[in-house]
Amino acid sequence: MDFVTVISLVFFAFAAGLIDAAVGGGGLIQIPALMNFYPNTSAATIFGTNKLAAIFGTATSAFNYARRVPFNFKLVGVVAIFAGAFSLLGANCVSLLPQQVLRPFVLIMLIAIAIYTFKQKQFGILHQQFVWSKKSCILAMLGAASIGFYDGVFGPGTGSFFIFFFIRYLSFDFLHASALSKMANLTTNLAALSFFIPTGHILLQMGLIMAVANMAGSVIGVKMAFKYGTHFIRKLFLALLVVLIGRLVWQTFSDFY
Repeated sequence: MDFVTVISLVFFAFAAGLIDAAVGGGGLIQIPALMNFYPNTSAATIFGTNKLAAIFGTATSAFNYARRVPFNFKLVGVVAIFAGAFSLLGANCVSLLPQQVLRPFVLIMLIAIAIYTFKQKQFGILHQQFVWSKKSCILAMLGAASIGFYDGVFGPGTGSFFIFFFIRYLSFDFLHASALSKMANLTTNLAALSFFIPTGHILLQMGLIMAVANMAGSVIGVKMAFKYGTHFIRKLFLALLVVLIGRLVWQTFSDFY
């Protein structure tokens, strides 16, 4: 590792932690940065290193949200178990579902979510008290399982999908949905690492250095989320969706040329 590489990746990890703490999407920053500085490293090792750095930031975000946002721990437990288990399943099935097949489907889903969020001005602005019921339990299981599996197989936009799901189907606002998505992402990252670490797909030293920067960024990101509130997170969420869509459009068309 040379000095320029370390400093550059520390900066990108910090930025990723900051953005991820509010609306997710840290991988959009960290993964391209790692690919740029380690062009000859396998994709699996890039993803594993990204997960190692991200899990520390996600854990920091989850802890800071838990100190300020009341959680229904039955819901957290159900989401964590199903998201983690199906993320591990997805990681083991990654070779069965080529990314070229998934990418157009994910692109359509993200465009639909962006249009829906933009048109529904009150979407995610009002928070309703969560009521534990058989219906909410089933919805939480289905949502956590499907998004967790997606994270294991593909990954981009996982945080956005979790946030949209918690708002649309469990009636949270953006702030509470972001907090709960951190709990979900923490378990999916743990599950993914349980696959990447034993198989040796990780740059341990660089990953740990980036983890410290990611944690620092996540602390500031949570503070910004609470300082500027739900309207700020909604705008940041829409901006992230635009970036995600742009990236997937570029990747999809590059497959044909």
